[in-house]
This record gives sequence, structure tokens and C-alpha cells, in this order.
Amino acid sequence: MANQTRSEIIKGNPIGKELDAFRTSFNSIYQAKNNASTPDALDQLGHAGHTTLQSDLLRLISAVASENFDFDRIKPLLNAALANESDSEIWDQVYNAVAETTPPPRPIASSLQQTPWLRNTSSFATSSEYCKYVDEVLKEELGPIYVRLRDFDQTYFGDVADLETASEAFFKQCIKGSDLLFDNGWTGWPKDANQDDSAPVGQRRPLARPSEPIDGSIAIRKMDIGFVNDSKAGKDSRCHWSQILVPGELKSNPSADRASEAWLDLGRYAREVLAAQYTRRFVLGFTICGSLMRIWQFDRLGGIASGQFDINEDGLRFVFTILGFLWIDEEQLGFDPTIITSGDERYIEIKRGHETERLIIDKRIKRAPCIAGRATTCWKAYRKEDPQTPLVIKDSWQYTEREEEGELLREATDRGVINVARYYHHETVQVDGTDDDIRSNVRKELDITTAENYRTGRSAMLGSTSTATTLRKGRSTAGVRRSSSQTGAPLPPSKRSCSTSPTKLASSPLPNRVHRRVVLRDFGEPIYKASSRAALLRGLEGCIEGHESLHKAGFLHRDISINNLMINEDNNNPSWTSFLIDLDLAIRERRDSASGAKGKTGTRAFMAIGALLSEQHSFMHDLESFFWVLFWICVHFEGPGQGRVVPRFDKWNSVDTEELARLKKGEIDHEGDFLRTAED
Repeated sequence: MANQTRSEIIKGNPIGKELDAFRTSFNSIYQAKNNASTPDALDQLGHAGHTTLQSDLLRLISAVASENFDFDRIKPLLNAALANESDSEIWDQVYNAVAETTPPPRPIASSLQQTPWLRNTSSFATSSEYCKYVDEVLKEELGPIYVRLRDFDQTYFGDVADLETASEAFFKQCIKGSDLLFDNGWTGWPKDANQDDSAPVGQRRPLARPSEPIDGSIAIRKMDIGFVNDSKAGKDSRCHWSQILVPGELKSNPSADRASEAWLDLGRYAREVLAAQYTRRFVLGFTICGSLMRIWQFDRLGGIASGQFDINEDGLRFVFTILGFLWIDEEQLGFDPTIITSGDERYIEIKRGHETERLIIDKRIKRAPCIAGRATTCWKAYRKEDPQTPLVIKDSWQYTEREEEGELLREATDRGVINVARYYHHETVQVDGTDDDIRSNVRKELDITTAENYRTGRSAMLGSTSTATTLRKGRSTAGVRRSSSQTGAPLPPSKRSCSTSPTKLASSPLPNRVHRRVVLRDFGEPIYKASSRAALLRGLEGCIEGHESLHKAGFLHRDISINNLMINEDNNNPSWTSFLIDLDLAIRERRDSASGAKGKTGTRAFMAIGALLSEQHSFMHDLESFFWVLFWICVHFEGPGQGRVVPRFDKWNSVDTEELARLKKGEIDHEGDFLRTAED
């Protein structure tokens, strides 16, 4: 009865000419290769790049997407289709194919094989950036915040000339005379203590505007108090985050001096400052809860702080701190001295071979809005001698054990990879004659293990596998970089991945990031800025071709996202017409183990469902990410320059990976529902 029913169904739904296109395509391909256009040609399938036709079919047919799928299972079906057998024979082969054992599940990545994924606030994609989402992710991004580090004050203010002498002289004024300003606590501030007499003339002043939002952020942010770079700023002045030198947070209750309150509030401000100031390497700040004060520093590893002190009991230390914020120079405040300003011109200098080149910064392209992370910053630039040829300068903070992006780009360029940003130069940035890393240079060897709340277990589990001592010291003065030509060959994999077992993590050295700089020869716009649908699809096609070319050269990109697909519609721009950027998370496909660095393998909104569920990242996952990029553009853009916020997708930036995988499955499990979403 079942066979009779199936026979009737087949007869009532003839295949007809539905397979003609498949037969024509197959025959034309193999006739062009001088192969017989017969079913036997299936047994002659050879290699194309790194894969066989089996692999190509796996990439085209989602039903057999497992890398372990037995290709022989569907050969009888393909032979029947190519031989133009009867409908019954073809459907018999279909049933035979699907009746066999289900393919084994895709491999799940172990901690030894795949770099783990962590989220931070820079991974928000075309979001309204609601405060509740940002704050939740910011807590995770910052991780453990260590306080009461030894010698914190001297580390950051100790090099300020005459600061101690000036602080003592100033404090003496406060405890003398009939009108005491400090008498078992502060009673006021000297009327004749003009901040302009204390600070460098015309540069900065303290400013308190607790009820007014600061310009320059998507979410509404208000800062209680801080130091700004405008000596004329007053209570009615409109301030931008680009003007904030030192953010501060005031709380009336001393018990607010904890991670969930004052610490996180100041972290929000530090994130805004770092996002708005493209040359800022780190941010100093302070909290005052009741009369208890701490000094803070936020950098690409997170936040650290001094011990708390009572400003009413230690008035001299309070004066020392305030004058320190007023007197400290820009480099000590965290600005990058390798980006030089001369008049209206900003530039960097690089050394290629034996020649020094000056690269003029034309404009800012992007700045990742985060505290802890790679914090990628890009500028459009050009050689002083060749202003017509665009270059891109990319700065980022990499874990020290990761293979340098510059090395991967140089190798890809040397191998003739198409439609991927081409290499021009790379280096490790140097400040004060040493590699600009967090532990040695930014934190000046401050030891977080001396913090009162240091916890060995958590730090070790989140830590990377390198130490500041692996960084090589330079001999040049501040602002000089060590170029790639001076570093020699990259470290072998065994040197970059020291920890290969979770049991060893407890004894792993502390995490560290180092400031890398890459210069590229291709400039474009993110793909969502395409001038038309046709331009968008052409750009997407070119980027997929670039991904394939990169794959054939032995690299897997692993971060296909809306900002990493570029187009170039300027006929005067010699760059690729469409291309991929950002090999920060790329790996060599034959790598045997993870780098050991913590970090994400993708941008949340565009990660493949399998990757979200911890499958070993593969070529197929990247291809799925291209789909999610196109989906995201269709949902969030009504046309060129017509972006919109769709609140239902904001949660993609903050939910855990398993829930995000379920949400994505829900979008595509029913064709009708999917089409309605795409058309809305």
C-alpha cells in the first residue's frame, strides 16, 4: 500500500525538465575539461584548490553539510539523474540515500582546538545601543577589576615635575590663617586658588555638570565631574566626550565604592572617552564615594585602581591627586605620542627598508567603542610624496601570543590572494623606547597580584599565555616604532601557544596586550554603504571570491561581518572594487591547536549558528556569515544612507550564544516567515 501510494505521488508530480539545467551544467563543465560527459565522470573528479567536488557539493547542499558525509551515498542518485532515468528510479535513489545512517554530527571544538569567544561592547552591530544592553556587556568585558594596587599614585604621578613640592605648598595655605579650609576635613577651597594658576595655561580645568548629558555618545550619558581640555568651560558649557581628559564619579554614600555602582559608572565614562579620542591609549579617572577617593586607570585589559583614602583625613594626598590631574602631560594621560601633530597636519612615520616614510593622516575611519579588547582604530592616510594613492593605518591591541595580523597579510599578499586588503607595512608601536604593551608600558609594571581583591583562579582562567617579559626592549626614544623589518622572523607556533591544557591554566602567566600597527594599500567603504542593490550584490560576490582566494591560500578568515566587507565605487581609487579586511582573527587552516589567547571568533550578529553552538569554526561557517551580513543589511537599511533601528534585533548583541543560535534558527526555519521578515 505504501509503495502504491508513493508510485501514485510520483506519477502525479513528474520531474519533467527540472533536472535539465543540472545535466547541462554538468556536461558543459566536463566537456570543457575534455572529460567524457557521462556518469562515469563522477569517478574522475579531481582536486580544485584544497578540496574535491565532494567538498564543493557539501558547500552547496545544506542537507549534506557535514564534512564527514559519505559522498558515495549520493553517487547512485547523481548517476540516475545524469542518465535521465525514469522518475521512479530517481526517486528510489533519493529514498535510498536518505534511508542510510544519518551523517555524524559536526565536530565540537575543544578548548585545545578553538580560540574561545568572548563578547565586548565593540561587537554591537547597527544597534540603538540601549544602556541596559551596553551595561550588561560592559560588566563582562571589564572582567575582574583590581583595586588597592601598591604604588598606584607614584606610578602615574611620580614623574610630574615638582608635584610633591607644589602640593605641600598648596596644602599649607589651606591649614593657615583665620579662615581654615582644612580643619579635620575640608571646609572649602581657597578663593584665590585659581585653577588656571595650577594648570598649564589654557589647557584644562575641573568641571562639574551632573545633570547635563555629554555629547558624542549614542546612549545618553551624564558625568558628575571631570577634567576637560577647555580652560574656559563653565557650568553652562556644552561638552563633548572628545574634550574629557579625566572622568570622575561622585557618590554620596561611601558604600557605593564597589563594582556594581561607582566602579561600573566610571567604566561607562571611560568607554565613551576612549571611543571619542582616537589617539587615547588609556584613561585615568577617579571616584569619590562620601569622602572616600580612589584613582583609576582603564586600558585594553580592563580597569585597575588605587586603594581608597579619606580626603578629609589625608588632605595632602587629595591635593596631590587633583594637581596631578592638572599638571600631568598628554602622554601620561594616555595619548599616543607616535601620532604627531604639526599645525593642522597629523602624521606618523614608518621605516620601510632603510627609508623613513611620513604618512599623512587624512581622516578617521573608525574606532571600536570598547575598553578591554582589540580596540581597532583606522585612519585613511597617504604618503607625503604620493597623495593620490590611499593607504589605511590600522592600530589594534593584540594578545601577545597571537600571530601578528601583519605577517598574515604580508603572506596572503605574497601568495597573490585577490579581493583581500593588500599589505604595505606593519610594526609594533614603541613608546619611551619599549614595545607599547599594557603590563610593562601602560601599567608600568604594576602588579595586579598585590590587589586586595586579586583572585588567582579567575585571573588565570581568563588569562593569556604570555608575559610582558616576552616583549623586546628597544633603544629609541619616545615615539619610535620597531618596524617589521627589524624584528626578524615571526615566533614559531610553539612559542606563541605555550598553554595547551586547561589544567595548566591555573599557573598561566597574566594576560597582556601589545599595540600593533598595520598599513594597508586598499581603502573602501563598508558594504552597507553601497549605492544600489546591484552594487551591494556585486560587492558581496567580490568579497566571497576574496574569501575563497584566502581559503585556497591556506587561511580561514573567521570574522565575516558588516564592517569587514568593503566596496570601492570610486573610479579614481586604485583599490580592489570589493574586498575583505581584518585578519585579526584569521588562522592558518592546518593549525593543530588554539593560539591560547582569549577572544571571540566572530562578530555576534553575523556568527554562524554552528559557531555559536561551539562547533569547530570552518569554511562553511564563514559562508553562512555572508548570509547573515546580507540579512542584516536587508533588515536595517531601506536604501543607501537610510539606516534604521529594529529593536527586536538589539538583543542579538547581548543574549548568550545558545539563545542567539535559537533566535537565528527561528528566523530561517520557515520560508514564509523568513520572507515576511525580509520584506517588512
